[in-house]
Amino acid sequence: MAVATFYGLPFTLILSILVLATTFPSVTARAFFVFGDSLVDNGNNNYLATSARADSPPYGIDYPTHRPTGRFSNGFNMPDLISQRMGAEPTLPYLSPQLRGQRLLVGANFASAGIGILNDTGAQFANIIRMPLQLEYFRQYQQRVSGLMGASQAKKLVKNALVLMTLGGNDFVNNYYLVPFSARSRQYALPNYVRFIISEYKKILMKLYNLGARRVLVTGTGPLGCAPAELAQRSQNGECAAELQRAAQLFNPQLYQMLDDLNSKIGSHVFIKVNSKKMHSDFISDPRAYGFVSSKIACCGQGPYNGLGLCTQLSNLCANRDLYVFWDPFHPSERANKIIVEQMMTGSTEYMHPMNLSTILALDSQN
Repeated sequence: MAVATFYGLPFTLILSILVLATTFPSVTARAFFVFGDSLVDNGNNNYLATSARADSPPYGIDYPTHRPTGRFSNGFNMPDLISQRMGAEPTLPYLSPQLRGQRLLVGANFASAGIGILNDTGAQFANIIRMPLQLEYFRQYQQRVSGLMGASQAKKLVKNALVLMTLGGNDFVNNYYLVPFSARSRQYALPNYVRFIISEYKKILMKLYNLGARRVLVTGTGPLGCAPAELAQRSQNGECAAELQRAAQLFNPQLYQMLDDLNSKIGSHVFIKVNSKKMHSDFISDPRAYGFVSSKIACCGQGPYNGLGLCTQLSNLCANRDLYVFWDPFHPSERANKIIVEQMMTGSTEYMHPMNLSTILALDSQN
């Protein structure tokens, strides 16, 4: 009996291809994975018994739903904006019950507010997803995807994925400098502490590599001493807090050198340097050049520079969030994040090294 064909292919084969395409429409799309702290947490901490949460107004005031989402932002955060530039839907928090079926193929956000490179960072927040558990969840994620589409396809999805890693700031703000004479500051002089956390960060990145990640954007810390929280506690006349600035100045170059060493060992540009300090410093040093009225005062907060305590419904709240670099005492506004992501997309090697995100996406799409 003759078999019906179309362009020489059996209709049964074409039908099978169509079924697969309908079942897994995102198989060929690039997955996106996010690890780190509150700068990139999309809401995992909403599912945890912790004080490190952004689940009440006015958080989310400029998000499309105008409701808090668990993001430490007035609207979208950095991962959301990167997803938009990739033409993808936002990644869901790994703990979200909605992360199942086809939504798994988009990727996942494992980040958790309060965590750091070290497991004792953020101890005051109690129940948060520290890095060993974020990496374990990534392993579990791969098992779930393997059950959905087979082990080889799951491995390919992870290999071709884009990964964002944001760590380090809390190891200073919520550990070394959290209280005078903290345990870590008594254990280490600052230069030695920086070397220690860099060595621990290297272990984390190698575990991520061993779990299959092959294109990882690694952000340095911003100018830590310039956040409204630090100005409120440590600044006399509005100048950035010197000790925290020194910490960032020590940490970032050593981080970038460590990434170069890892890439050299691997023989490929797996780890991409994201110069967060340069990105933030641009509009902290000259906010008006970027359309901001202030880089010192948080939009939402109380006390000097709106830098004390949490952002709550009782806080001072600015009318136009687009005019402020900082949304709350620690976190950038949505508009500041948009500028940062634009710098990541199109910026020079001063911002992204050895290449910006547009080049990465174009280059990897050819492979």
